Order: sequence, then structure tokens, then C-alpha cells
Amino acid sequence: MRLPRAVTLPALYPRRALVVGSVLALAVGPVALAPAPDPTPTPATTPAGDRGTRLYLEQCASCHGVRGQGSQQGPSLVGVGPAAVDFQLSTGRMPVSREVSQARRREPVFSADDISALVDHVAGFGDGGPEVPRVAPGDVASGRAVFAANCAPCHGATGSGAVLTNGWSAPPLYDASATQIAEAVRVGPGLMPAFPGQVLTDQQVDDLTSYVRRLRTERLDPGGNPLGRLGPLAEGLLAWVAVLVLLVAGVRWLGRRAAE
Repeated sequence: MRLPRAVTLPALYPRRALVVGSVLALAVGPVALAPAPDPTPTPATTPAGDRGTRLYLEQCASCHGVRGQGSQQGPSLVGVGPAAVDFQLSTGRMPVSREVSQARRREPVFSADDISALVDHVAGFGDGGPEVPRVAPGDVASGRAVFAANCAPCHGATGSGAVLTNGWSAPPLYDASATQIAEAVRVGPGLMPAFPGQVLTDQQVDDLTSYVRRLRTERLDPGGNPLGRLGPLAEGLLAWVAVLVLLVAGVRWLGRRAAE
């Protein structure tokens, strides 16, 4: 009798099929089942060579967000521009270990190469903001006029800094590099206003930078007491107070002599 083609061997001989399957299992060994796909997406790993990404995720993302979107602990970095990032990092104002109203200048945490990598990484968050300026030697006399009109009211006539409102202060300018001075002019960190190209040209910024750098070499007076380089107005007022004190003391002394 011929079997129908649709009927298979295991259907007619189930015991034999079970035996054959057991023999094959012993010969081949246990067969591992493929794991079920994980519904949770695996985060992309940071390439080992992407220094800027690694440093940003380690040092900056906790406050500024993974994509620079900002948070309650730090402002957004989208579109701030390379100059703003370079200024904050090169002056050591960032990163900070705790939230502060005004970060102070200190030694930079990162090396020059690390700062450059971070600047490039943050620049990828969005276009906008000034680039890191290229500063050329300028005219000191013209820079003095620009400084007196735009900078001296806050930073002092000699660039020694001054106390502002609400606990803010205008820092001294003696330790700033030429690039950092130009960056501050274009970015306007803190309470400082930004001066775009239509307000101060690149030539005026070069002149201003040359003058401010000259102030650094004039910090120490060749003779006498510099009085903290408070500026001519404050120093003149202090001189008048000292003269009045001496006059009052002299009058009192003469009055005692006359009474005797």
C-alpha cells in the first residue's frame, strides 16, 4: 500500500521520530535560543577620538544639557558662538563645582587642546555668536579714547576693576590676554554689554586691546604710592581729604598753643 504524500514519517511513527530527535540532540548538543530584542534603545557610545564630546559629557552636560539646551543649573549654549565658550574656559570661569552668581577668573581647568576641542563641540549645537577674534597690534592713543568712553566707567580708569550693584563686580583687566579682551568686547560676559562690529570696528578693538595690554605694564609706579590705582578722580578726592585732615590738626594745635 502506497502512503499519501501529505503524510510524513513522524506522523506515522511518532516513537521513531522521538528517538531520532533525541539522538540528534545528544550528538549536536544543546541549542541556544536567540535572545529577544531589548525594547530599550542602547545609548550611542562616545568615540574614543572625539575628545570634545567626551569632555563635554563629563564636565558640562550635567548643567548645560547633553545638547546644550540648558537646565535650571546652567544656561543654554545653543548659538552662543565659539568666542563665548573660549572666553569662559580660557579664563577658568568654567566649569564650576557649584552654582554661583558671578564666576571669578582663575587658572583654566583644561589645556589649550581640550579647550579647542570643547569649543568645536559646542559650536555644533547651533550657528550664531561671534567667532574667536584674531587680534592685531593697534594704536594705543586711539585705544585710550575707546577705553575711556566704553570701559573706564566700570573697570576703572586704570583697569583695576570696581564693585558694581547686586554683588557683581567689574574684574581687573591686567591678567587678560589680547584674545580674551577682544572676546569680552564681542560677547559681553556677565553684566558687560556686547559691542558688535557696527558699534566697535575690528580696528577699534585692536586699538583697545593694545591700550589695555599697556595698562598691565604700567601697574607698578616707578615712585611713590600708587594708591591702588583708583583713578585721578578718586585719588584727587583722597588727597583733598588728607589735606583737610592736616589743616584741622594744625588749627587745633595752634589753638592749644594760644590757650597756653
